[in-house]
Parts: sequence; structure tokens; C-alpha cells
Amino acid sequence: MTDERWFGHPRGLSTLFFTEMWERFSYYGMRAILVLFMTNAVATGGMGLDDVTATAVYGLYTAAVYIVTLPGGWIADRLLGLRRSVFWGGVIIAAGHFTMAIPSLITFYIGLSFIVIGTGLLKPNVSAMVGDLYPEGGSRRDAGFSIYYMGINVGGFFGPLICGYLGENVNWHLGFGAAGVGMVLGLVQYSFGARHLGTAGELKDEAKSPAARAAARRSLVIGLQLVVGLALVFGALQTIGVIQMTLVGFVDSTGVFIVALAAVFLFYVAFFGGLSLIEKKRIGVIAVLFLAAACFWSGFEQAGSSMNLFADRLTDRVINGWEMPASWLQSVNSTFIILLAPLFSALWIWLGARNPSIPVKMAFGLMFLGVGFAVLAWASMSATLENPVSPSWLVATYFFHTIGELCLSPIGLSSITTLSPQRYVGQMMGVWFMGAALGNLVAGRVGGLIVSLPMPQLFGAVTMFSVGSGLLLLM
Repeated sequence: MTDERWFGHPRGLSTLFFTEMWERFSYYGMRAILVLFMTNAVATGGMGLDDVTATAVYGLYTAAVYIVTLPGGWIADRLLGLRRSVFWGGVIIAAGHFTMAIPSLITFYIGLSFIVIGTGLLKPNVSAMVGDLYPEGGSRRDAGFSIYYMGINVGGFFGPLICGYLGENVNWHLGFGAAGVGMVLGLVQYSFGARHLGTAGELKDEAKSPAARAAARRSLVIGLQLVVGLALVFGALQTIGVIQMTLVGFVDSTGVFIVALAAVFLFYVAFFGGLSLIEKKRIGVIAVLFLAAACFWSGFEQAGSSMNLFADRLTDRVINGWEMPASWLQSVNSTFIILLAPLFSALWIWLGARNPSIPVKMAFGLMFLGVGFAVLAWASMSATLENPVSPSWLVATYFFHTIGELCLSPIGLSSITTLSPQRYVGQMMGVWFMGAALGNLVAGRVGGLIVSLPMPQLFGAVTMFSVGSGLLLLM
């Protein structure tokens, strides 16, 4: 057991709070300038990519960050344990950001790959460890996840401010390096605070036996060989002209792959995972949560693509002769989270038995997302390069998006740890993040439409999709 000395919650929550805070500092700090760096002219230090290509790369990267949470959860459940997976994931993330700080094309893509791998190890498992701190479950666990979620957004607030200022006003690669420094600080804090975690995150007894570990290693090697083999075959077929896959085509194919992988994995666990009837039904609920998450993040994660480009090109950011970095507007969402998360945490506890069900909360989340895009669609009707609109339109949009996020995301994290069979917790958390992966992929593709589709139509379509999805889930 852990000591309950941190605002009435297990002391270990503070360790995980600050670990995730610094990890999100690094992630959101880099993400805030990623599309801006790629679309900026080469003469000013950018990559000079067009909007469609840059947002496709953005979508593929942010989707990959979440896709690898499934194998990351598996490695934690079967080999490393949650605690060690979080540490080594942080090490790889820091290496990725420092690699991106080196100004060359190859280090840019290698750095992105490192961040993808490291986040796959850290992201699902640090969240699962929060669940381990509350074996009793209930509304107190929901409150704990809401506090933890506030930590995510403290990092999400400072990351764009620091990395965005350095990237846009000094040097893009200095902004990437600052993100790496943040992750190192998170690793130091995590190492010193590990003593407060008690037994949370330790490898489960059934995975400790030599036979189980040997079988897990064999499965890992086979999986890696399969991935490398498929990549080599695909590369060879592309080289000799048997297939001609564009970047956008590859992004679309990845979306189909995510849906198929999630469906096959959930089917396998439900029917061949040795589960009871109740556990099988809970797997069905997790499948619904996967779809809801994909719908929500496909709109919300346009913060880094279409909404970021809107802030850069069509928003008047001049204050008393000084132009605010466009990336700073990505801190608005985190500001609202910090202000509102304690209120929502208290609200769920106060409601008690009257608490809305998980699907109802998620339906509200999707509908508030739609309201936010309706505001942006209205603003885009009068926004031009010559007459940019006030940043207050984006602030209002982020306000509604934040309410939607608080209805959906922390509740989703908590529900996955509650619904998952004990031996599949890390992997089911990976499924949840695969829903986020699909949403991020779609967000990147939709962001690319900013050059071919009038913004009122683009944001209006997202509004109708989000509200419609919420109403369907509500029914």
C-alpha cells in the first residue's frame, strides 16, 4: 500500500503526475511547432513542404505515437513491467528530441521515430500505473485520473510557450532540443519519486516465471522479424514499381490497418483469451470506447494541423507592435484544463450515484467538440490574409473543446483500467490509444484539406460529424 499524503490521494500519484507533466511538456512543445517548421520556407530554416504533405507527415507521426502503445503495453505486461517500461520509454523520447535538434533531414525523421517508440513504452503504462494506485476503483479513481490529467496539461501549457517561442523566434531546432530537456527532467523526477509507488507498476506474478518470460521473448523476436520483413518487402515492391504508394495513400492505408488491427486483437482476446462471460462483455464496451475516442480525436487533434495553420495565417496576433507566436495559442486548451479539471473532478464525486454513464459522458464530449468547430466555422467566414480575425475565436473554440475533453478523455482512461481483465490492462490501454491514433491520422488528413476546401465548409463538416457521433452514442 502507498501512503495517502497527497491531497487525499496516494503519494505515488504525485510521482506519476510530474512524470507525465514533463513528458507532455516535451510532446506538446515539439508538436506545437512541428507543422509550422515543415511548412516554413527553407530560407528561414524550415523544410518548405506544402500543407498537404506536412499535415500528412504530422498525422502519420501522431498516429504512430499511439499505434505503438499496443506493443508497448504488451512489453510492459509480459517482459518489463509498467514501471521499467515508463523509464526506458522516457530515455528513448529524450534521445529523439535531441536527435531532432541536429539540423538535417535524416535526423529529423530518426528523431520522430525515436519519439514514437519511446512514447509507445511510456504513455499507456504510466496511465495504467495510476489505475494500480486505486485497487478499490469507484469515483475516487475517476477523481485521481482527473488530477493526473491536470498534470498532463500543466506540461501541455508550458511546452508550447517555451518550445514555441524558441522555435519560431530563435531557431526551430533549439525548440526541439528544449523538448528533450523537459523529458530529462521528467526522468530525474520519476527516478527519485519511485519509492512512493509501492507495488504499482510491478510485473505481475504470472509473467515472472522463466517459462512465461522465455515465451514472451520468443513472441517479441517473431513480431520484430515480421515487422522488419514486411517493411523490406514493401520497400522492395515500391522500388521496382510493382506498387506506387504516395505518402497520402500510405496514410490512408495506415488508417485501414489501425481499424483492422484493433478489431482482430479485440476479437482474439474476447474469444481466445480465456475470459469469463462478464469479461467478454467488457471487451465489447472497450470496442465502443475505441470508436468514440477515434471520432473525438479526429476533430480535437486538428489543434496541431488545421487550427495551427489558421492561427499562423488568419489570426491577428499583434499586441502593441509585438507578434505573439502562433504556437502559443496551443497552450489555451491546457489553460482551461488546469482551471476546469478540479471542478470536473469534484463534480463526479458530488454526483455520486447520479453520475452519468460512461457513454453519456463521451457523447457530451463529442457534442461539445462540435460546438467548438461551429465557432471556428463562423470565424472562418470573414477571415482572410488581409483581414485576420481576433484570437478570441480560437480561445472560444478551445474552451468548448476543453469541456468536451474533460467529459471524454480522463473518463475513458479510468474506464479502461476498470473494464480491462487484469492480465490485459496494459494492452487494453494500448487499444484506447489506438483509437487516438486513428483520430490523429484523420486529423492530419483533414488538416491537409485546408488548401482545397473553403474553411467554413471544412470546419462545418467537422461540426456535423462530431455532433452526429455524439447523438448516436447518446442513443
